[in-house]
Amino acid sequence: MDRYLHQLPDWPRFHWRQGAVAETLADIRHRQGRLLGRMESLGFFLQREAELETLTLDVLKSSEIEGENLDADQVRSSIARRLGMDIAGAVPADRNVEGIVEMTLDAAQNFDKPLSDERLFGWHAALFPTGRSGLGKIIVGAWRDDAAGPMQVVSGPIGNEKVRYEAPAASLLVGEMSRFLSWANERKSSTDPVLRAALGHLWFVTIHPFDDGNGRIARAIADWLLARSENTTQRFYSMSAQIRHERKAYYDILERTQKGTLDITLWMKWFLGCLGRAFEGTETTLAAVLRKARFWERHARTTINDRQRAVLNRLLNGFVGKLTTKKYAKLAKCSHDTALRDIQNLIEHGILEKDPGGGRNTSYSLKKN
Repeated sequence: MDRYLHQLPDWPRFHWRQGAVAETLADIRHRQGRLLGRMESLGFFLQREAELETLTLDVLKSSEIEGENLDADQVRSSIARRLGMDIAGAVPADRNVEGIVEMTLDAAQNFDKPLSDERLFGWHAALFPTGRSGLGKIIVGAWRDDAAGPMQVVSGPIGNEKVRYEAPAASLLVGEMSRFLSWANERKSSTDPVLRAALGHLWFVTIHPFDDGNGRIARAIADWLLARSENTTQRFYSMSAQIRHERKAYYDILERTQKGTLDITLWMKWFLGCLGRAFEGTETTLAAVLRKARFWERHARTTINDRQRAVLNRLLNGFVGKLTTKKYAKLAKCSHDTALRDIQNLIEHGILEKDPGGGRNTSYSLKKN
């Protein structure tokens, strides 16, 4: 039988080789400062656009890690509304979308507020507004009770499952979480705040205190601690997006660490490396924001109606597939004839152009300038 971190005699006395992470940590802290300084130089409008893009990506990818695909437009609309941003083409959001958006923003924007049982219960309830995970009913807004057996992380086909990890018994959760929360809320720790984010993620997901949603909440806790390390409510990079990109490596290092010793140097090194690569991903987000800003600057004097503006923003935000008259009509909630007139008008203004081909499958793209 495997022996896990929480079963070791010295649990939870984590330690790591400082020399093995010192150089990477110094680089991360330097890049954090440069990124924040660069974003401050953009001005308020572009900062807000970059934050909207980052938070949207964060919510989408944190859910994808758990195999749940959310509607990007709903996520973007929900975040924009909570940030007080007026965006074209806003759509209503489902309860499950609103829930994870609420948790994500609370972690980032209220980094100065302590974690507590009640705050975590609120996050959990927001993630599961129906009280179910898939078709199964779960305990919501409270620690798990293990009535159906021990909490295990398994993989593989039914009938041939492999136990990847088994969490502490439910009877231990009150004490385990009390100890974790006391540590998380320390404000005068000698440990660097970025390393605390890495440790907080690992420690929480190792306790695994809920029936479901532990991974998403662990990543929210890491974001909460990273926001503390930067002392800002604004998010300009997405750790969850990078973890999604490296999902296999993420689960492999978690499993290896949870079956290892309390020397978590390898986990710390992986987390810092992943964070550094998340900073690099910001370049893609920033490029998209600047491209969008330049587009609207070029067409500032062009008469564009609300329908056209909504559809153009969808294209600028990364519309998937081909834009046809039928899709335009659906996006703009208008008739086919109105959609065709709008498209022709945009072509005349040099904003859209026909794609190669034609006939029934005629499609349009933003004209390259």
